Parts: sequence; C-alpha cells; structure tokens
Amino acid sequence: MNFRISNWIKFSLLNLLLVAILGLLMRYKIVFELPFIHQKNIQHSHSHFAFSGWVTQTLFVLMVHFLSKISVDFDSNKYNKVLIANLVCSYIMLFSFIFNGYNFISIAFSTLSLFVSFWFAYLFLKDLKLIKKSTLSKDWFKASLFFNIISSFGTFALAFMMATKNIQQDYYLSSIYFYLHFQYNGWFWFACIGLFVSQLVPDLQLEKANRTTFNWFFISCIPAFLLSILWIKLPFWVYLIAIFAAILQIVAFIKFYKIIVNSFNSKFSHSSLFKYIYVSILLCVFIKLFLQLGSTVPLIGKLAFGFRPIVIAYLHLVLLAIISSFLLVYIYTNKLLVLNRFTRNGLAIFIIGIFLNEFVLAIQGITSFNYIILPYVNEVLLCIAFILFIGILAIVSFNRKEK
Repeated sequence: MNFRISNWIKFSLLNLLLVAILGLLMRYKIVFELPFIHQKNIQHSHSHFAFSGWVTQTLFVLMVHFLSKISVDFDSNKYNKVLIANLVCSYIMLFSFIFNGYNFISIAFSTLSLFVSFWFAYLFLKDLKLIKKSTLSKDWFKASLFFNIISSFGTFALAFMMATKNIQQDYYLSSIYFYLHFQYNGWFWFACIGLFVSQLVPDLQLEKANRTTFNWFFISCIPAFLLSILWIKLPFWVYLIAIFAAILQIVAFIKFYKIIVNSFNSKFSHSSLFKYIYVSILLCVFIKLFLQLGSTVPLIGKLAFGFRPIVIAYLHLVLLAIISSFLLVYIYTNKLLVLNRFTRNGLAIFIIGIFLNEFVLAIQGITSFNYIILPYVNEVLLCIAFILFIGILAIVSFNRKEK
C-alpha cells in the first residue's frame, strides 16, 4: 500500500469537517432543545476527535511527507498502518463518546491512541537519523514527539485516579492541564514550528538563530506547565519559575520572529491571502504568550481560571487560530492539494469564522468579569459556528489533488 499524501490530507480535512459539525451541534444545543444528545458527550467527542483525528493525524501525515522529501532512503509506506490505526481509534472515540460518554470503549481506545502515538514516535525517530543534524526542523520534531509522550503521563494519572476511585480535585484538574499543556505547547507547537522552518532556505545565520530559539522554547516548555496550575497555592520560588518561563517564551518568540521575517516576506509575497493569514497567526501567538504572562498576576489569573468563556477562548485561540490555521495554510502553500477559487473562498470563510469566534468569546469573557450577560451571545456564536462549518465544507467539497 503506497503512501499517498493527497489522500491522507483529504481524510484530515474530512475530520476537521466532523469537528466543525460537533462544534455546531454544541452551539445549537445551547440555543435550542436537542434532548436526545447529551451536551457533555458531544463536548468530549469534539475535543478528543479534534486532538487525535484532526491535529495529530495531520501532523503525522505532514511529518512523514517532510521526511519523504528530504531523504532518498526513506520508506513512507510503512507509516500507512500507523495512520490507519490512529484513524480507527479516533473514529471509535468519536462515536463512543457521543453515544455513551466515558465508558470502557471510549477509555480503551483513548488509551490505545496513546500507544499508536508511541509507535509513530519510534518509527519517526529512527528515520529522523537519516537526515543531517544541521537540518532546521530536526530538533523541533524530536522535541515534539518527546512532549507528546510526556503529555500521556497526565492521561495515565487520570486513569489511575478513576481506577482507584481516589479522585482529588486539585490532582484531577492538574492532570488534565498537564495533558493539555504538553499537547498544545509541546507536541502541537514544536511540530508546527518544525514544519514551518522546513520551508525556509537555511544559511549560517539562520541555523544559529534557529538553534538558540529552539533551546529557549525547549527549556521553558516544562516549567511553563506551572502557568496552568497557578490557581494552586504554590511556593513563591515556584511562582518565580513560572514567571521566568512565561518571559523566556516571549523572548524566544521575538527572536524567532526576527530570524524568519525576511524569508517569510520573500516566500509568501506572491499570495496576499496566505501572507495575511500567517501575519494573523503570528499576532495570535503574541497574544497567547502575553496572556500567559498576564496570568501570573494573581488577580488576573484568578479571574481567567474562574470564568469558563475565558478558558474556552484561550483553548480555541491555540487550537483554531494558531494550530489549525497554520496546518491549512501549510497544506496549500506546499501544494499538497490544489487551491482553486472555491477552496480559496472556503479557506477565507473558515479563517474569518475563527477570528469572529475569538472576538465574540473574548468580549463574552471580558464582560463576565463584571457578571454582565451579553444578550443573544449564544445565538451569535451559533451563527459563527455555522460560518466555520460552511468554510470547511467548501474546502472538503472542492479540493483536488495535484496532478
């Protein structure tokens, strides 16, 4: 069975469409009655499938494609079994969570998907030895797989608490945030940066700056987990470590921005759409990093963790505005699928939907600080969810592979 990049990418886009449908269902159920579906079940299905079926599956595919381009001795076909296994786990989780929530099947295949990611890491790290050490992306990919494995410790801790029926609220929430942190800020972030720098033309200055930036992000990633648990009473010296990690990530990103800006302008000057999307992504990363730093202020941190709209806005800022936007633009800028008039419009609609969603969630979060309820905000968010659905539906319906 041959590894066909266009077919795998189409599967990923279909999965993103399913994620959008689940998001639309959740928003619909908030506004209207839908008694035969439990909101919590849709939420679990939406989040698990977004992580495994959309982001992880797509990163697997794009990382394999990266190796196939750079190494003549690389056999990509052996990854088909891993990708199929991940898809099977993802789809079983999708439906089992919808119909039964957390039960034996959903938990079993959530756990199995972790072992599939270990399998991928084992194969990929072996093949990564085939490329030169100086390759800009190499360390980013190695670190991404390391953090993906580390994130599983949070899941195993949750499973242990549930099995022993010894669930303490602080440990339970900390385990969830541990998993989310090392997925968002470890696995997703480092893999996306690896893909991004793979597009740049390396020179001595770029290689040196890339190494420094990587080191700073890697060093700060582990202590940055503390930013997710500031609601726990931490010793003052631990609190200082969290602040240091937040500042170091901002400094690292400013360094990263400086080293890629020239290459960025030359590569994407031909497409204003892609250039604007990339600029928007960079802006969202800056916002994310400064929000992290702001959360170290006790009053702000308490408010942020205490209001659900703020948490939802932050999670969507990372997963949609940064990670998903980048993956879509990467697919089309590297011509893994043909960008025609319909898919271009669909991409534009989807990106507009993402930023409308963030804007409304941000306003909802800010007003919630003063316990002000915005009129018709749920109806507006439902309309935005429909815009997101229409955008990705157009992308899926009209995509074609490169001939």
